[in-house]
Amino acid sequence: MKARVHVMLKNGVLDPQGEAVRHALGALGFDGVEGVRQGKVIELDLADGTTEAQVNDMCEKLLANTVIESYTVELS
Repeated sequence: MKARVHVMLKNGVLDPQGEAVRHALGALGFDGVEGVRQGKVIELDLADGTTEAQVNDMCEKLLANTVIESYTVELS
C-alpha cells in the first residue's frame, strides 16, 4: 500500500517561501499570480496491514508540525 501525505501551512501562518515564488513569478512576467502557498508531499510505501490511523499517527508525531501545518492523507 502507498500513502501520499500533503502538508501545508495553516491559513494565517506566514509563508515566506510561497511569497518568494510569487515574487519570482512576477519578475518572470507572470503578473496574474496574487498568492502562493508552498507545501510538501511525502510518499510512503507501507507494509500490508498498515492502517490510515497509523499513518495519521505518523503525521501527528513526525511528518507535520500540527501547530502551524495541516495535512491530508491519500491511500492507494
